[in-house]
Amino acid sequence: MNLREWVGEMDIYLFDQLLKGRFDGLRSVLDVGCGSGRNLVYFLRNGFDVFAIDRDPHAIERVRELAAKLAPALPADNFRVGDIEEMADAGFDAVISCALLHFADDEAHFDRMLNAMWRVLNPGGLFFVRLASSIGLENRVRKISGRRFTLPDGSERFLVDEPMLLDLTERLGGTLLDPLKTTIVQDMRCMTTWCLRKSA
Repeated sequence: MNLREWVGEMDIYLFDQLLKGRFDGLRSVLDVGCGSGRNLVYFLRNGFDVFAIDRDPHAIERVRELAAKLAPALPADNFRVGDIEEMADAGFDAVISCALLHFADDEAHFDRMLNAMWRVLNPGGLFFVRLASSIGLENRVRKISGRRFTLPDGSERFLVDEPMLLDLTERLGGTLLDPLKTTIVQDMRCMTTWCLRKSA
């Protein structure tokens, strides 16, 4: 089996967390805004108790098909259509979310999503988020209102910055596992990796 078959199309920064051993000893993983499940292949192949939620029914159907192939013992209802704010379950060892929080309508919506993700994470759990930011492009984004901006690539996003993420880390009572890492794509957009450990 080659690497692509083993890990799928996993986000490279999530793969970095695997290499650092951050998922060692963890059993349950929730992917919030999972899309078609590109970040779940490794976890499905390696016996994790995998859960996912997304607003798109077609995305969840694809994840269920993927799980049926790679981890047929997992119940189909581990993969749900909906919003994280509505999720009553708790008790996940890791919560991952790639390219979701920057679709927040405003700060209140952002806070609801973030707080819901943090609520369902076990004490001592791993919190991995990739989201759009203004870091490194501060002079190239155009404010619409609040924290919503137009990026140089023409997209509209809710953007965080370093002070906001550091303040949220303190407010949540989390510990940064890595320094904030931001990738700037040809001066058009940027994505920041935010990785925390929840206090035990």
